[in-house]
Amino acid sequence: METPSEENQDQRLDKRGCFECCIKCLGGVPYASLVATILCFSGVALFCGCGHVALTGTVTILETHFSKVTSDHAMLTDVIQLMQYVIYGIASFFFLYGIILLAEGFYTTSAVKELHSEFKTTICGRCISGMFVFLTYILGVAWLGVFGFSAVPVFLFYNMWSTCATMRYPMANLTNIDSICVDVRQYGIIPWNATPGKACGSTLGDICNTSEFYLSYHLYIVACAGAGATVIALLIYMMATTYNFAVLKFKSREDCCTKF
Repeated sequence: METPSEENQDQRLDKRGCFECCIKCLGGVPYASLVATILCFSGVALFCGCGHVALTGTVTILETHFSKVTSDHAMLTDVIQLMQYVIYGIASFFFLYGIILLAEGFYTTSAVKELHSEFKTTICGRCISGMFVFLTYILGVAWLGVFGFSAVPVFLFYNMWSTCATMRYPMANLTNIDSICVDVRQYGIIPWNATPGKACGSTLGDICNTSEFYLSYHLYIVACAGAGATVIALLIYMMATTYNFAVLKFKSREDCCTKF
């Protein structure tokens, strides 16, 4: 039989072994890929969700106040519907791509290779890792364009909001309020023959006080912020995948050297 002191010593050894195992497991977590995945999911969710609702509100504002003839904005409506379908595809694609990159980070992090000394690199594995590097760089450049494009509606709504704010200032009394207008036709959103095409004075003020305008304006801001967060996440992914690919190349050379 074991003495109490021997049992306590065995328990301490077991606890120490569990503690060291937990430390090794935590060391095998690719924190860069994990942070990038969380940031990517959050950014894409904000961009897709807020962008979808904001586009719907934009159509409502145009149909109600700026283009009352359906044929004048039929093409714009079709484009917005197409963009909403694209948003569904973007959300699905980045959900899967984020999980794949996170899994690739787990299997290529150096800490995992230290845990599994039998880890061997293959040509197929290096090619897949290189493909992720190339694809992530392409997506990063593409999302820079998406980020810039998402800032356009923010700029347009800000112009309208600032024009409405100007009418509330005392200095606006120096001029006729009805002469203060916003013409959305000059932005190319609707054709020049659309009626009425612009809003002036109290009509413009009423538009700015509607819930559709207030909600769409702030949702576009959040969508733009989500696109920016996605760009940052892809930059982190770029660094992580490039590092993982470099480690795989180094490991393959090490394996070749150990054969001789």
